[in-house]
Amino acid sequence: MFVRKNRNRNGSISIQVISKRGGQYRVAKSFGASRDPDKLAQMALAAEEYVLNPAGQMPLFSILTKEDLTIQNFLEGLSNFQIHTIGPELIFGNLFDRIGFNELPDKLFRHITIARLAYPSSKLKTVDYLYRYRGIKISDEKVYRFLDKLNSEYKTQVETIAYQHSLKLLGGNITVVFYDMTTLYFEAEDEDDLRKIGYSKDGKFQQPQIMLGLLVGKGGLPIGYDIFEGNKFEGHTLLPILAKIQSKYHFGKPVVVADAGLLSNDNLEELAAADYKYILGARVKNETDEVKKQILELASVKTDGDSFIIKKDKGVKLIVTYSEKRAKKDFHNREKGLKKLRVAVKSGKLTKEQIHNRGYNKFLNLTGSVTIDIDEDKIMADEKWDGLKGYVTNTRLKPKDIVEHYGHLWQIEKAFRISKTDLRIRPVYHRLRKRIEAHICIAFVAYSIFKELERLLQKHQAGFSPHRAAELTHNMYEVEYTLPQSRQQRLTLLKMDFQQNRLYEIIRKN
Repeated sequence: MFVRKNRNRNGSISIQVISKRGGQYRVAKSFGASRDPDKLAQMALAAEEYVLNPAGQMPLFSILTKEDLTIQNFLEGLSNFQIHTIGPELIFGNLFDRIGFNELPDKLFRHITIARLAYPSSKLKTVDYLYRYRGIKISDEKVYRFLDKLNSEYKTQVETIAYQHSLKLLGGNITVVFYDMTTLYFEAEDEDDLRKIGYSKDGKFQQPQIMLGLLVGKGGLPIGYDIFEGNKFEGHTLLPILAKIQSKYHFGKPVVVADAGLLSNDNLEELAAADYKYILGARVKNETDEVKKQILELASVKTDGDSFIIKKDKGVKLIVTYSEKRAKKDFHNREKGLKKLRVAVKSGKLTKEQIHNRGYNKFLNLTGSVTIDIDEDKIMADEKWDGLKGYVTNTRLKPKDIVEHYGHLWQIEKAFRISKTDLRIRPVYHRLRKRIEAHICIAFVAYSIFKELERLLQKHQAGFSPHRAAELTHNMYEVEYTLPQSRQQRLTLLKMDFQQNRLYEIIRKN
């Protein structure tokens, strides 16, 4: 018998053991196929062992050499606490130091932040992680004492370190910032001065929450954040957080880009009065009848990529653009909703939920107290708005530049998604305000490290995401042992697979 390697059409390599019987070659055993060099090496080793011992039986007599016995005794003497999960420290710890967070003297800050990136969970489970995987034993009380210290002594310092790193990557000048607001709910029922029941973007309307405002630069690089009471109107948070962060870091007044949800006449007047330039999403269907008429007249001769400007009061402009791709999407979404609505109306089983659906109840025509049908005229009127997108601004930028800047707003949506999924910033289990603020601070630091990892992976075309990188750190190990003669203690990093090596090289050399 012998081992044969075949290259398949899809680029993978299959490993087989071939035997010869009666003058014919046959496949005695197949060990699979792969493109991964490490997996191929494992399969080839298994195939060679099969050739030597096809029955899978141990030999009757086994003669161990002195070297064999030394290795066997060494391995038998190893304990779980000598094998450490070193991956999170190798990857996230390296980035932690490079950004400058190691300026803080307390090592617990390092451990909690790295745990948030590698094994995001509650602070109490972080204690368990540190003991099981890093051999670091700390008490719950020590963690809580540190959170209090972080909020009172270190919070401003770590926020400044994150900002300075972003400023460096942005070329030392912040000209455009992106702002949005989200809600973070608590696993509790009682409200207080900060935790309030309000409109929840997480759908947790019965649980108290806080509001988190986040300011980022291009690429989603973190600039600053602040927290607000859970029932505060999000439109009243933009100017306070801008003023606070700008006065803290003393940079010039950038162009502010935000979503349509923050749009109100009061918001715009306050921003303009504070000498801020802004680009906000506009709800063109909510404009005055006069402006809507003007929009539809100008849009009647539209072609893909066209834009037009409608001047408003006090130097404010409404920019409206048309996109065929957006028009197709608007049409598809409306028809998808109408299809279900038509079936429900025809069957006479229209539910209360469908009647109150803000997206499609506008097409219903309610006559008296019993008759409900679909108003086709309203559908035709709605079709005229397909493909139109509005932006309100007081800048002198060209429409294409305004659209480009607004197009980067998805980065802040991604930032919240990273915080809520990869870093699991919610739900929040703390009750005291100082610990809530410390929790948000740690998440902000972890997000800064996450973005640096993402930047390096993209720069070097690693081929995998930061989320995958975090998973790869989970089984990167080192062994701690003592040499028998010299009694010297040593640490040895165990061999890693291809992706782990790639990740390690990217982080180590940059």
